[in-house]
This record gives sequence, C-alpha cells and structure tokens, in this order.
Amino acid sequence: MTDAEDRKPQSDEARNAFVPPSGLAATADNESSTTSEFALPDGLAVQKPGQESETTSEFALPDGLDVAPPPQPEPEGSAFSTPRTYSARHATFTPPAGVPLVRLTKDVPWQDRMRTMLRMPVTERPAPEPVQRHDDSGPAVPRVLDLSLRIGELLLAGGEGAEDVEAAMFAVCRSYGLDRCEPNVTFTLLAVSYQPSLVDDPVTASRTVRRRSPDYTRLAAVYQLVDDLSDDETQVSLEEAYRRLAEMRRNRHPYPGWALTAASGLLAGSASVLVGGGLLVFVAAAVGAMLGDRLAWLCAGRGLPEFYQFTVAATPPAAIGVALTLAHADVKASAVITGGLFALLPGRALVAGVQDGLTGFYITASARLLEVLYFFVGIVIGVLTVLYFGVQLGANLVPDAALGGSDPQPVLQIAASLGLSLAFAVLLQQERSTVLMVTLNGGVAWVVYGAMHDAGDISPVASTAVAAGVVGLFGQLLARYRFASALPYTTAAIGPLLPGSATYFGLLGIAQNEVDSGLTSLTKAVALAMAIAIGVNLGSEISRLFLRIGSAEKRRAAKRTRGF
Repeated sequence: MTDAEDRKPQSDEARNAFVPPSGLAATADNESSTTSEFALPDGLAVQKPGQESETTSEFALPDGLDVAPPPQPEPEGSAFSTPRTYSARHATFTPPAGVPLVRLTKDVPWQDRMRTMLRMPVTERPAPEPVQRHDDSGPAVPRVLDLSLRIGELLLAGGEGAEDVEAAMFAVCRSYGLDRCEPNVTFTLLAVSYQPSLVDDPVTASRTVRRRSPDYTRLAAVYQLVDDLSDDETQVSLEEAYRRLAEMRRNRHPYPGWALTAASGLLAGSASVLVGGGLLVFVAAAVGAMLGDRLAWLCAGRGLPEFYQFTVAATPPAAIGVALTLAHADVKASAVITGGLFALLPGRALVAGVQDGLTGFYITASARLLEVLYFFVGIVIGVLTVLYFGVQLGANLVPDAALGGSDPQPVLQIAASLGLSLAFAVLLQQERSTVLMVTLNGGVAWVVYGAMHDAGDISPVASTAVAAGVVGLFGQLLARYRFASALPYTTAAIGPLLPGSATYFGLLGIAQNEVDSGLTSLTKAVALAMAIAIGVNLGSEISRLFLRIGSAEKRRAAKRTRGF
C-alpha cells in the first residue's frame, strides 16, 4: 500500500467495531487492543485487592461534621435516688404536715360526693373505684359516654340544675371506671370528654336537648338509676342501664290529661282564696284556668311556640274577671285574675335559673332567665290586652279589691295553700308518694310567711325569702332522706309564695295609664321572685353545711371577693 493510499480515509465498513480508539496504547505483546464495552475508562482509579471500599451509605455523616458521643447510661440505682434532672433551686417541697389524703365518705348521697369531686382540680381527685362489672377489655368508652349524656338529657329536660346534671353525668362515668371525665352542661347542649391518659387523644361526645317536659316521676327514676350505678353493692351492667333508661322514656305519665286540667283549676281557685276570694271567686278562677289550659293544649297541638301558649292561656281568667266586673257581680274580679296568673307564673324555671347563676353556671342561668322573661312577657300581653279592652268598656277594676281586707282568715288561707301545693305537685307529674310531703311543705311555707308578714308586720320580700329558705331546707333534708332529687320537694311548695297579686297590680296600673304605679308593682313582683329563688337555694346550701360530706375543705367554690 502506497503513501497516498495510507493517507486516504478508510470507509466505515473497512473499520472494525473493536478498533481501539485513538490514543490507546497497544499491548506489549502485540495482542489485539480491542476492549469490551464494559471496560473501565482511562483515569478511573480501581480499588486494589485488600483495600477497604471508600463508598459510603447515603446516611453516613459527611467529613468534617463533629458529632457528640452518645450519652453514657445512668448507673442502676434505687428508685428513691435523686433524679439526674433534679435542681434544688426549682424544687417544691412537701409541707411539714404532708399532703392531705382525699377521702370521700360513702354513706352520703352520690350528689354530694360527685359535686365535691367536680369542684376539685383534676390532679387532686381520688382514683375511681369501679363498682360496675365489665369484661376484661374494660368498659366501652363511647357507650358509657352516651349513657351519661342520655341520663343528663332527661335530668336537664326535667328542670334539674346544671350542677346536679354534671354531678349525675360524672357519677355514671366514674361508676364504670372512667376517671378523667369532664362533663359540660349548657341550656341546650350536653358534652362530656374522656382522656384515657396524658398522651392519648380524648374522646368527646355531645347531645342536644330540644324539648323540655316537667315530669318529676321520670326525674325520680333517673336519680334511682344513678344511685344504683354509684352503689358498690348493686351491679348494673351497661345493657341493664340502657334497658331501664328505655323503660323510663316509654312510661306513661302518672296522671291523665283530665287530672292535669282539674289540677290547674284547683291551683287557680286556691290562689284566689289566698288573696281574699270566696266560693264564687274560687269557681270563676278555676273555670278560667281550665279554659286557658285547654286552649294552651290546643295551641301546642298546632305547633305554636310556648310564648303564644302562655299568651292564650292568660286570656280566659282575665276575660272572666272583666266580665264579672261589667256584670256588676258581687265578687272580687281582681282575685279571679290573680288566681289565673298563679297557674301560669314560671316559678320552676325561675328557681332553676337563679340556682345556676349562684353556682357559677352563668351561661345556663342567663338562658333560663331569658326563657322566664319571654314567658312573663307572653302572660303580660295576654292579660294586658284583656284589661285594656275591659277598661275601655267601662270595667271598674280596683287593685285594692284583690286584698283580703283587715280580717285575714288564717285557717282558710292555710287550707288554700295546701290545695295550691297539691295541685302544683300534680301538674309537675310527681310521684304519688311525694305529694303528701310537698303539700305539707307548702303549708309550712305559708305559715312562716303569714307569721312574719301578717302578724309580725315584716316586709313581704323578707318574709318571702325566709319562707322560701324554709322550703329549701326541708326539701333538701327530705331529698337526702330519700336519696332523690330536691326539686319534687321544693318546686311545688313555693307555689303559695309566687307573686301573682303583685304582677296583676302592675299590669292593671299600666292598663289604666298609671305607668309609675304599674312599674312599681312589677318591680316588687321581680323582687319577690328573686327572693323565692335565692331563699330556696340558700336553704339548700345551709342544709349541706350541717351534713357530713367527707372533709370540710373539699367542697370548695371559687373565691372572688374583690371583683377579679
């Protein structure tokens, strides 16, 4: 091959695929220098045999990073040795007398024990002692919370105070071993939260109360169920508790509808006798109250709110009183109207609202008092409308005609107060076994009021407060004797003390265009109502002061004497 042919470029076919690239030195023994495609390129360092690999994991620390050596484990020692993180500067020492051990006596009602624990911080509450049986895996937490909510719903719907509802819910949870429970009660919402431990997520459940019905027979049954759950000698499973709760909801009221209507008439007639009425006034007031009750039932069946039911129910007694005045009948029409007002005044809701406010449940208390205000406005509209048309027609309504005169009849008034309390107890669907006691309690309240106001010439507000305090005291003692709620023994007994006459005087003054005197009488009615509520609550608190609830220091309340 010539030099020209050597310089001539070769074709692709003439080249071999394994010809070494330009610059690659041939082997010393003139062997073929062709290499495989997996051969290492020039310049790549190859690890020699026996040398450690320098490749590292992606989790390896980069060069130059300074890492502290792992801490040495603490030497094994006694459990009473001083911890490594202990600092004497920030240490808290046990007082010389020691930390007092919380003890709760078990021979007192569960309301006092649970109320005591609710007023204590969570860290100071004693450990629960489960008294109800369950399987090895422990109680079903959602079912226990649901049971406590259903029981709280029945109590709140029956008119029980918020603190007692929380105590009942807390008692149910602790009966099944749920210690870290926090119930929360408002006017329409119940909630309970359970936290198994400090590191576990809490379990929270809630329930809404949409309808209220004063059924004290059902209330007593719920209290009996909670008492059985809190008793270590009575074993009630969750299934049994749910069965008893379902029976309470299905049970019929102890009194038929006609008995309730007759009770409303007896209540209005007895109230008219208390303010100086006679037999004809008794009959007229009873007929007006029964007509108003039937009209209220008719409105309820048509779905009208309670505000309009109160408005409609207040018109028949007022209309009968005005009609008797226009007919020039020899009766005290003002007593007829006053008796009808007694059957409508929301004393139960008022007492519950003030009690919630005094025990620190201000949201629930505000809602209850607002409900009382709406009911009262409904009564005012109904009565004031009738009185206005009566005055325009020439009815001569004199406020002093409702007074009993200078010669009160104590025996007749005491009998009327007993009848009023009896009728009130029937309207509240109380158990037949409690009707006699609450009737006697109402008679005692009127005797105390009459002795202070009529015989002692003491202010009616002060007399009412003392009489209501006696009602609360006796009601609380009777409730503890029966291990039941105090509401059935106090609510009906305050019936004779309700400010029906003061309310009527205020409405009549406004209807006759005497606004100043009308507002003065309405202010007196409000003062009497507050005296009743505060007196009942004060009597209950006084009874607790003399009852043993474990230790004198554990039923603590908030101390705020300077406004902050």
